[in-house]
Amino acid sequence: MESQEGGRRVIIEGVKPEIDGGRFPIKRATGDKVQVEADIFTDGHEAVACVLLYRKEDDPDWSEVPLTFLVNDRWRGYFVVRDIGRYRYTLQGWVDRFQTWRKDLKKKMAADQDVSVDLLTGAALVVAASSRAADGDCARLLAWAEKLQSGADPEKAVRLALEEDLAELMARYPDRRRSTTYAKELAVVVDRPRARFSTWYEMFPRSCTDKPGSHGTFKDCEARLPHIAQMGFDVLYLPPIHPIGHTHRKGRNNAPQAGPNDPGSPWAIGSRDGGHMSVHPRLGTLEDFRHLLARAQEYGLEIALDLAFQCTPDHPYVKEHPQWFRWRPDGTIQYAENPPKKYEDIYPFDFESDQWQNLWNELHAIVRFWIDQGVRIFRVDNPHTKPFAFWEWLIAVVKKEFPEVIFLAEAFTRPKVMYRLAKLGFTQSYTYFAWRNTKPELVKYFSELSQTAVCEYFRPNLWPNTPDILTEYLQMGARPAFMIRLILAATLGANYGIYGPAFELCENTARDIRGEEYLHSEKYQLRDWDINHPDSLKDFIARVNRIRRENPALQNDGSLRFHPVDNEQLICFSKHTEDLADIVLVVVNLDPRHTHTGWLELPLAELGLDPHQPYQMHDLLSDARYLWYSGRNYLEVNPHVVPAHIFRLRRRVRTERDFDYFM
Repeated sequence: MESQEGGRRVIIEGVKPEIDGGRFPIKRATGDKVQVEADIFTDGHEAVACVLLYRKEDDPDWSEVPLTFLVNDRWRGYFVVRDIGRYRYTLQGWVDRFQTWRKDLKKKMAADQDVSVDLLTGAALVVAASSRAADGDCARLLAWAEKLQSGADPEKAVRLALEEDLAELMARYPDRRRSTTYAKELAVVVDRPRARFSTWYEMFPRSCTDKPGSHGTFKDCEARLPHIAQMGFDVLYLPPIHPIGHTHRKGRNNAPQAGPNDPGSPWAIGSRDGGHMSVHPRLGTLEDFRHLLARAQEYGLEIALDLAFQCTPDHPYVKEHPQWFRWRPDGTIQYAENPPKKYEDIYPFDFESDQWQNLWNELHAIVRFWIDQGVRIFRVDNPHTKPFAFWEWLIAVVKKEFPEVIFLAEAFTRPKVMYRLAKLGFTQSYTYFAWRNTKPELVKYFSELSQTAVCEYFRPNLWPNTPDILTEYLQMGARPAFMIRLILAATLGANYGIYGPAFELCENTARDIRGEEYLHSEKYQLRDWDINHPDSLKDFIARVNRIRRENPALQNDGSLRFHPVDNEQLICFSKHTEDLADIVLVVVNLDPRHTHTGWLELPLAELGLDPHQPYQMHDLLSDARYLWYSGRNYLEVNPHVVPAHIFRLRRRVRTERDFDYFM
């Protein structure tokens, strides 16, 4: 052991956040805090000082902020991330001899002991600090030291020694020669704000025409942009827009044989018209797609593109790179299977191929191609069926050059697999929300997502339906069920999305009563949608999305807290901004058929409320206002009127003219 190491007496452990021992970064968006806690202590009774160090990954110099003591050797500090990219952070601590001396001096004075020698000791510490100080502060410290060691008036010297100005000045120039720096530099991936808060709408371009039975185009998509924007969405997600294969093409309702006019599944990518870097000729041209991107931007919409790394038998890669696929003993290529399901129209890539490096580079080239067209958001199809190492490499390479890119993982798989993908770099992830229907299920799941270490790296994106998922709850619950699931998705999660026209028109007919596939699924056929139908939920969706935009409390996940209601069909939760300036309380009736009542218990102190003062609950859905006087309040929710309350809590404020109002 080096002699200098022997003088390092401070221990730093129990650091949070730290994911898997520092193997993976945490996630934040620009403007967010990174709050760090650690156990920091030393042997004996001496005082400890410690700082949180941070820097952008490419910056050579560290910035630092002092840590605040909490309790039982636990310390806390934070810094704010301003730019997208990667940051590093670590901790440093040292024995603070001046604070130790100051603490002991107070004790000796209280015991009426002689402190003349102690004053000389303090003066020596101040002189030593002056050698580390800037010119102006150096002179001040030397003047202070002279007063401490003059010996003329010990009581005056003690008062000077205990002045806060001296303590603050000494804290600027500590002796860190024997400081301990935490052994790890931990990482933060900082994304743009849309990674933290976004509202997605999924639409098949080929079904967005107003001409029944005809194939839609990118131009037709442009005509739908005002409708989508008026509902308050900011991300328009398009399933694959590439040429579709003909060999083993699926027919309507996933029939094994396609009819002559069946368009096939967009996820069956590749034909003689091209592959992953081409667009389906019936949709238009690349120039048409770039024009759609530009038009969407004018409406405040960003296009997200599907990234499905798989091929049809007709894909050019099959002939050009046969080594990228797994060959069976009978001389045929292995198609995709999830027994007993067979997907003969899809060939998975063989990531164990001897040519895996060329395959990786080509898949990166696909992503780079669409970035060059202007795409900055990718929804990744079935990432859990590709190697973890590949995703970690690909996302790192892409985000190093384009840190603004967002990757959404469509990974309905085992929890540890989903979490691993998030740790590896996926910006957001699908969740189990679609299948969490009861209050205990919702409370348990979302408490895990928002109140454990999971929230440091896993950003949930909640979808009540997808082209693959029409849950039993939506099948059986009619219109109120769609409203309930929309409100839950939009308020439990800062990121959520819907599979567009099917959701807003409350499509709930399944192909099989025992399954979750839509009848006449849009995955296999063109659909005609009457987006102006009088029963559409578009106005309700627009109101909910406006509430999300106007209330910052709903734009985060970490503040989510559930509150007790004595009825298992009523769920209540709140979200708030850090300063409690915006508090939103949501009450949802989980039963789409019956009215339910109950008594709610609110923790007024935690919400910054005076228990002796009334407060106003403004229902942002109905615009009704209620005056509540305590933490216990009665609720009644009729799902056939509006199945929920979204309250904004407003406190009483008294003006100079003695006039009360709520804000």
